Amino acid sequence: MKGLEEQLLGRVILTEKQELEAERIKLMEDVTANKRKMQQLEDNLLYKLTSTKGSLVDDESLIQVLAVTKETASEVSEKLVVAADTEIKINIAREEFRPVATRGSILYFLICEMSMVNVMYQTSLRQFLGVFDLSMTRSTKSPIPSKRIDNIITFLTYEVFKYTCRGLYENHKFLFTLLLALKIDTDSRKVKHEEFQVFIKGGAALDLNAVMPKQCKWISDMTWLNLVELSKLPQFSEILNQIPRNEKGWKLWFDKDAPEEEQMPDGYHSSLDTFRKLLLVRSWCPDRTIAQARKYIADSLGAKYADPVILSLEATWGESDPHTPLVCFLSMGSDPTNQIEGLAKKVHLECRAISMGQGQEVHARRLISQSQNAGGWVLLQNCHLGLDFMDELLTSVTAVENPNETFRVWLTTDVSEAFPISLLQASLKFTNEPPQGIKAGLKRTYAGISQDQLDVSNLQQWKPMLYGVSFLHTVVQERRKFGPLGWNIPYEFNSSDWMSSVQFIQNHLDDLDPKKGVSWATVRYMLGEVQYGGRVTDDYDKRLLNTFSRVWFGEHMFTDTFAFYTGYKIPKCKSMEQHMQAIEELPLVDSPQALGLHPNADITYQSNTAAEVLETIMNIQPKDSGGGSGETRESVVYRMASDMLDKLPRDYIPHEVKARLLKMGALNSMNIFLRQEIDRMQRVITSVRTTLSDLKLAIDGTIIMSEVRRHRRINCQLCLVIVMSTKSLSPACAITLRMQG
Repeated sequence: MKGLEEQLLGRVILTEKQELEAERIKLMEDVTANKRKMQQLEDNLLYKLTSTKGSLVDDESLIQVLAVTKETASEVSEKLVVAADTEIKINIAREEFRPVATRGSILYFLICEMSMVNVMYQTSLRQFLGVFDLSMTRSTKSPIPSKRIDNIITFLTYEVFKYTCRGLYENHKFLFTLLLALKIDTDSRKVKHEEFQVFIKGGAALDLNAVMPKQCKWISDMTWLNLVELSKLPQFSEILNQIPRNEKGWKLWFDKDAPEEEQMPDGYHSSLDTFRKLLLVRSWCPDRTIAQARKYIADSLGAKYADPVILSLEATWGESDPHTPLVCFLSMGSDPTNQIEGLAKKVHLECRAISMGQGQEVHARRLISQSQNAGGWVLLQNCHLGLDFMDELLTSVTAVENPNETFRVWLTTDVSEAFPISLLQASLKFTNEPPQGIKAGLKRTYAGISQDQLDVSNLQQWKPMLYGVSFLHTVVQERRKFGPLGWNIPYEFNSSDWMSSVQFIQNHLDDLDPKKGVSWATVRYMLGEVQYGGRVTDDYDKRLLNTFSRVWFGEHMFTDTFAFYTGYKIPKCKSMEQHMQAIEELPLVDSPQALGLHPNADITYQSNTAAEVLETIMNIQPKDSGGGSGETRESVVYRMASDMLDKLPRDYIPHEVKARLLKMGALNSMNIFLRQEIDRMQRVITSVRTTLSDLKLAIDGTIIMSEVRRHRRINCQLCLVIVMSTKSLSPACAITLRMQG
C-alpha cells in the first residue's frame, strides 16, 4: 500500500508542484552521480595501492592520486550534505500533498477487494490512474494548498465512487459505499479496528454458556451475545447492567418499527455519534442495520453518496474510445440492447448486433473489421457463450492502428469465471439493473425522457398517466427484491415493458374521443393483462397486477387527493426539471406498503440483506491482518492446532486392544461391534493428528498447503469435533476412549 502511495504522491507533485518534483529528480541524479564518482575514486586508489611495487612513499603517481581523492572526497561530501538538507526541505513540501495519495491508495485497494466479491469486478491500475489524473485536472483550483488538497480529495472520492458503482450489481453498490466510508474513517482513526470487528462479527464467536447470564427473557440469545461483545468497547462498558435497570425503556425502544429514528435509552442518543449508534442498532436490531448504515454513510461521506448512481449510457460512451470495449454485466430483466440501439440512433451511428455462440466468431470478426474501417458500433451479445473469441477480440480492438473514430465495441455477458481478466481490465464496465427504491427507479426512468416526449401530447391526461405508468413500472421491479413475498415467480420486467406501455397510452390519447374520455377498461386490461401481465404466469400474480391497474388508473388519478400511497402523489409539473425536482423530494427509504406489501415483509428482506453485507465484508478482509498488538490469523490457528494436538487421545496399541477384548470375550456380539468402532476411531484420530501436524508445518513454511491437504483438513473438521467430545459418540466409542485411560 505504501508503494502505491509513493507512486501517487509523485503524480500529485508532478501535477501540482512540477518544479518541486523536477528539483527532486535532479537532486536524486546528482546524489547518484556523486556517489558513483566517490566509488570510482576509491576503486582507483585501491588499484594503485595493490599494483604499486616498492616503497609507497616513492611513488609520485600514488601520492597524486591520494591528493586528488582527498580533495574530491571533501567536495563530494559537502555536496552530499547540501543534498541531504535540500532533500529534507523538498520532502517537507511534498508531504503536504500526502493526504491525496493516501486517499487514492485507499480507493484503489478497495476497488481491488471488490474483485473478491465478484470475479467480474476487475479494474487495472492504469484505469484507476486515469481517474486519478482526471480528478486533479477537473477539481476546483485554489491558491491555498489546504483548500486545494480538500478539493482534490473530495472530487477524487466521488469520481471513483461513480466510476466503480457504474460497474457493480445493485446488491453490491451499497456494500461498496459502506466499505468506502468504513475504510476512510478507519484510516483517519474515527473508527477503531476493534469497533470495526464488532460491527462485522457481533457476538458470533461467543458461547452463551461462557458469558454473563441473560437477565431479560425477551432478549434473544444472539442479541445477548451481540450485546456482550459490544460491552467490551469503552462507550458501552455498562450496557449489560443498564438493560435490567431500565428494562421497560429498552423493550419499548426495541419494539419500535424504526428504532434508529427513536430516542435511545440511557442517554445513548446524545452521547453517541452516527457510527456508534450503528453499532448499537446492529447489536439489537439486525434488520435495521442497513437503514442506520445509510445514515452513517450520509453523515460520513455526504448525502450524495446515499443516493444511487443512475446509469447514463451516453456519458459512458463519451468516456470511451475506439480501443476501449464497453462491457455490460447481465442480470434478470437488464438487457441493454434497446438502450444501446436507441443511443446509436440518437447520435446517428449504425449499430450492428450479433449474439455469440457456436460458429458466430466468423460473423463477429467480419462486423468488427467492417466497423473499424467504415465506422459504427458492434454489439456482441451473450459473450459468455463465446469465451474462446474474447482474447482475440481484445487483440483486434486494442492493437489495430488508426481505426475509425466512431468505432466502438459493446459487449453483454453473464458472470463467468473463465471470462478474460485482461479484457475486463481494459474495458469500461456497467450494469443495467433497475436501481433500488421508488425514488431511484423514477429518477432513472425520467432520465431517459426528453422534454419533447413530455410535450408530445397537449391533453391534460398525458403527463399524469405517464407518471402513473412509470410508478407502476418501478413498483413491479422493486417487488422482486422481496422474493416470493413480492412475486410468486420472478419475472423479467424490463424497460421494453415501460416503453410499449407508454407508446400504448400515447396512441390511445391520440385517438381519444373528447366526449367519451379515456377508456379505462382498455387501459387497465392492456397494462394488467398484456404489457406487464403478458409476462405473468401465476394466477395470484396476475390478480395483483390487475389490482394495481384498477386502483391506480382511473379518473380519480387526476384529482388532488389521489396518492399511490401516503407521500407518493402525482406531481403537477410541466417541465422535466420540475418532474425531477418532485421525484427528488420522495422518501429515500420506501415503506413496503408503498409497494402493496405488509410492513413485516421488510423485516425478512432487511435481515437477509444485512446478514449478506456483513458476511461479505468479513469474507473479503485480509486474512493475515491483526488489530494492533493482537495475534495474526496464522498465530491463532497455530496455537489452536497445538492445543488440539495436546488434547487428542493417543493411538490405540493393537496388542493391548486384542488382549482386552480376549479378556472381555472376543466372540461376544457387542465386543465384535466394539472392535469395529475402535478401528474406525483409530482412523479418525490418525487423520486428525496428521492434518493438524501438516497444518502447523504449513504455517511454519516447512511444507506447502496443497489442495489434498486443504481438502483433508476440511473433511476432518467433523472428525475433530467427535474426538474432542465423548458426548457425541456412540456408547461403544465412549468405552474405547475410557479404555485408554
